Amino acid sequence: MQLGLIDLPWWGYVLVALGLTHITIAAVTLFLHRSQAHRAIDLHPVVSHFFRFWLWLTSGMVTKEWVAIHRKHHAKCETPEDPHSPQTRGIKKVFWEGSELYRAEAKVVETLEKYGHGTPDDWIERNVYTRHSLAGVWLMMAINLALFGPLGLTIWAVQMAWIPITAAGIINGIGHYWGYRNFASEDASTNILPWGILIGGEELHNNHHAYGTSARLSNKWYEFDIGWLYIKLMSYVGLTTVRKLAPKVKWQPAKPLCDLDTLQAVITHRYDVMARFVKSVRADSMAEIARLKAGANLPQNWTFDSFRRWLYKEPAQLAAADRAELDTLLGKSECLQTVYRMRQELAAIWSRSTASREQLLEQLQAWCRRAEDSGIQSLKEFSVRLRRYT
Repeated sequence: MQLGLIDLPWWGYVLVALGLTHITIAAVTLFLHRSQAHRAIDLHPVVSHFFRFWLWLTSGMVTKEWVAIHRKHHAKCETPEDPHSPQTRGIKKVFWEGSELYRAEAKVVETLEKYGHGTPDDWIERNVYTRHSLAGVWLMMAINLALFGPLGLTIWAVQMAWIPITAAGIINGIGHYWGYRNFASEDASTNILPWGILIGGEELHNNHHAYGTSARLSNKWYEFDIGWLYIKLMSYVGLTTVRKLAPKVKWQPAKPLCDLDTLQAVITHRYDVMARFVKSVRADSMAEIARLKAGANLPQNWTFDSFRRWLYKEPAQLAAADRAELDTLLGKSECLQTVYRMRQELAAIWSRSTASREQLLEQLQAWCRRAEDSGIQSLKEFSVRLRRYT
């Protein structure tokens, strides 16, 4: 018995639900995120307004609110002021109550005024999409009922839950808690999966935090960002323009000394530099920790994973317990102490914004000399690698 205008087999309704929710994901990643929040792309006015209308129907999200909250997340990432960091609020809180955190922050007038600039402010935004933000979702329910009958309610429920689960829960929660990291960005962001399909490419969250204004979220050859595929396809027919992409690391034969070009490359690719530093000292650090364990100087459950995690973070980001364990470890090994100190000194080079380029270059050259004189093979080899950046 057909109860709606469209009668489908069971799998047809599943495909419809997945198709409708994927359009919503595309609207979030292309319009809200890459276009509005970070200005990485310009969308054709027709495409931009379609996404605005679709988000009104399927989520009730207000563009200014979403953009302001996301920009504040980047500005205050992993601090108590971050609207939805699992590092400060707990993974359970962000995963299960991410939407509630979003709604609470949307009521903070200061957040909207400070971070929500440049978003649509035309008549329909003020009088329809913002003023009657929930009217669209009820209209969507009516449309689903008319098209699919009672099963339309199930499809509508899936649509309403899709963004709270995928964006608020998975990306804001798991994307700052579990996964792999290509870049040692100054936060806890991770890539959840190397194939960004179900959530439009947002699964590559560490890549995004390393280069926030890049239109493409994939970085390694094996990573796939379906949102970037859509951008490329739309660009061929003039519906989108790419404004910025993440810089690509380029290599040259190692120079005898770092020069100003090397300095600029190291600063530009600082997150890549730090990630490669941590990987390069892995073997020597693991061997040293194993030596300490053999001599009963370390508990047997201590591993390189803890030291690696501490290397990725700035000292101020470490919890008191982690800081105490790190101090204990460094106190037992001159080798690990040297590795950790060299990591801090390297990061300090691009943190000294008041120094001149010539002063920073002297500091980089001095760092390379200390690395080569440290007696630690991995530091010596990394000094050579550093002089290959261009």
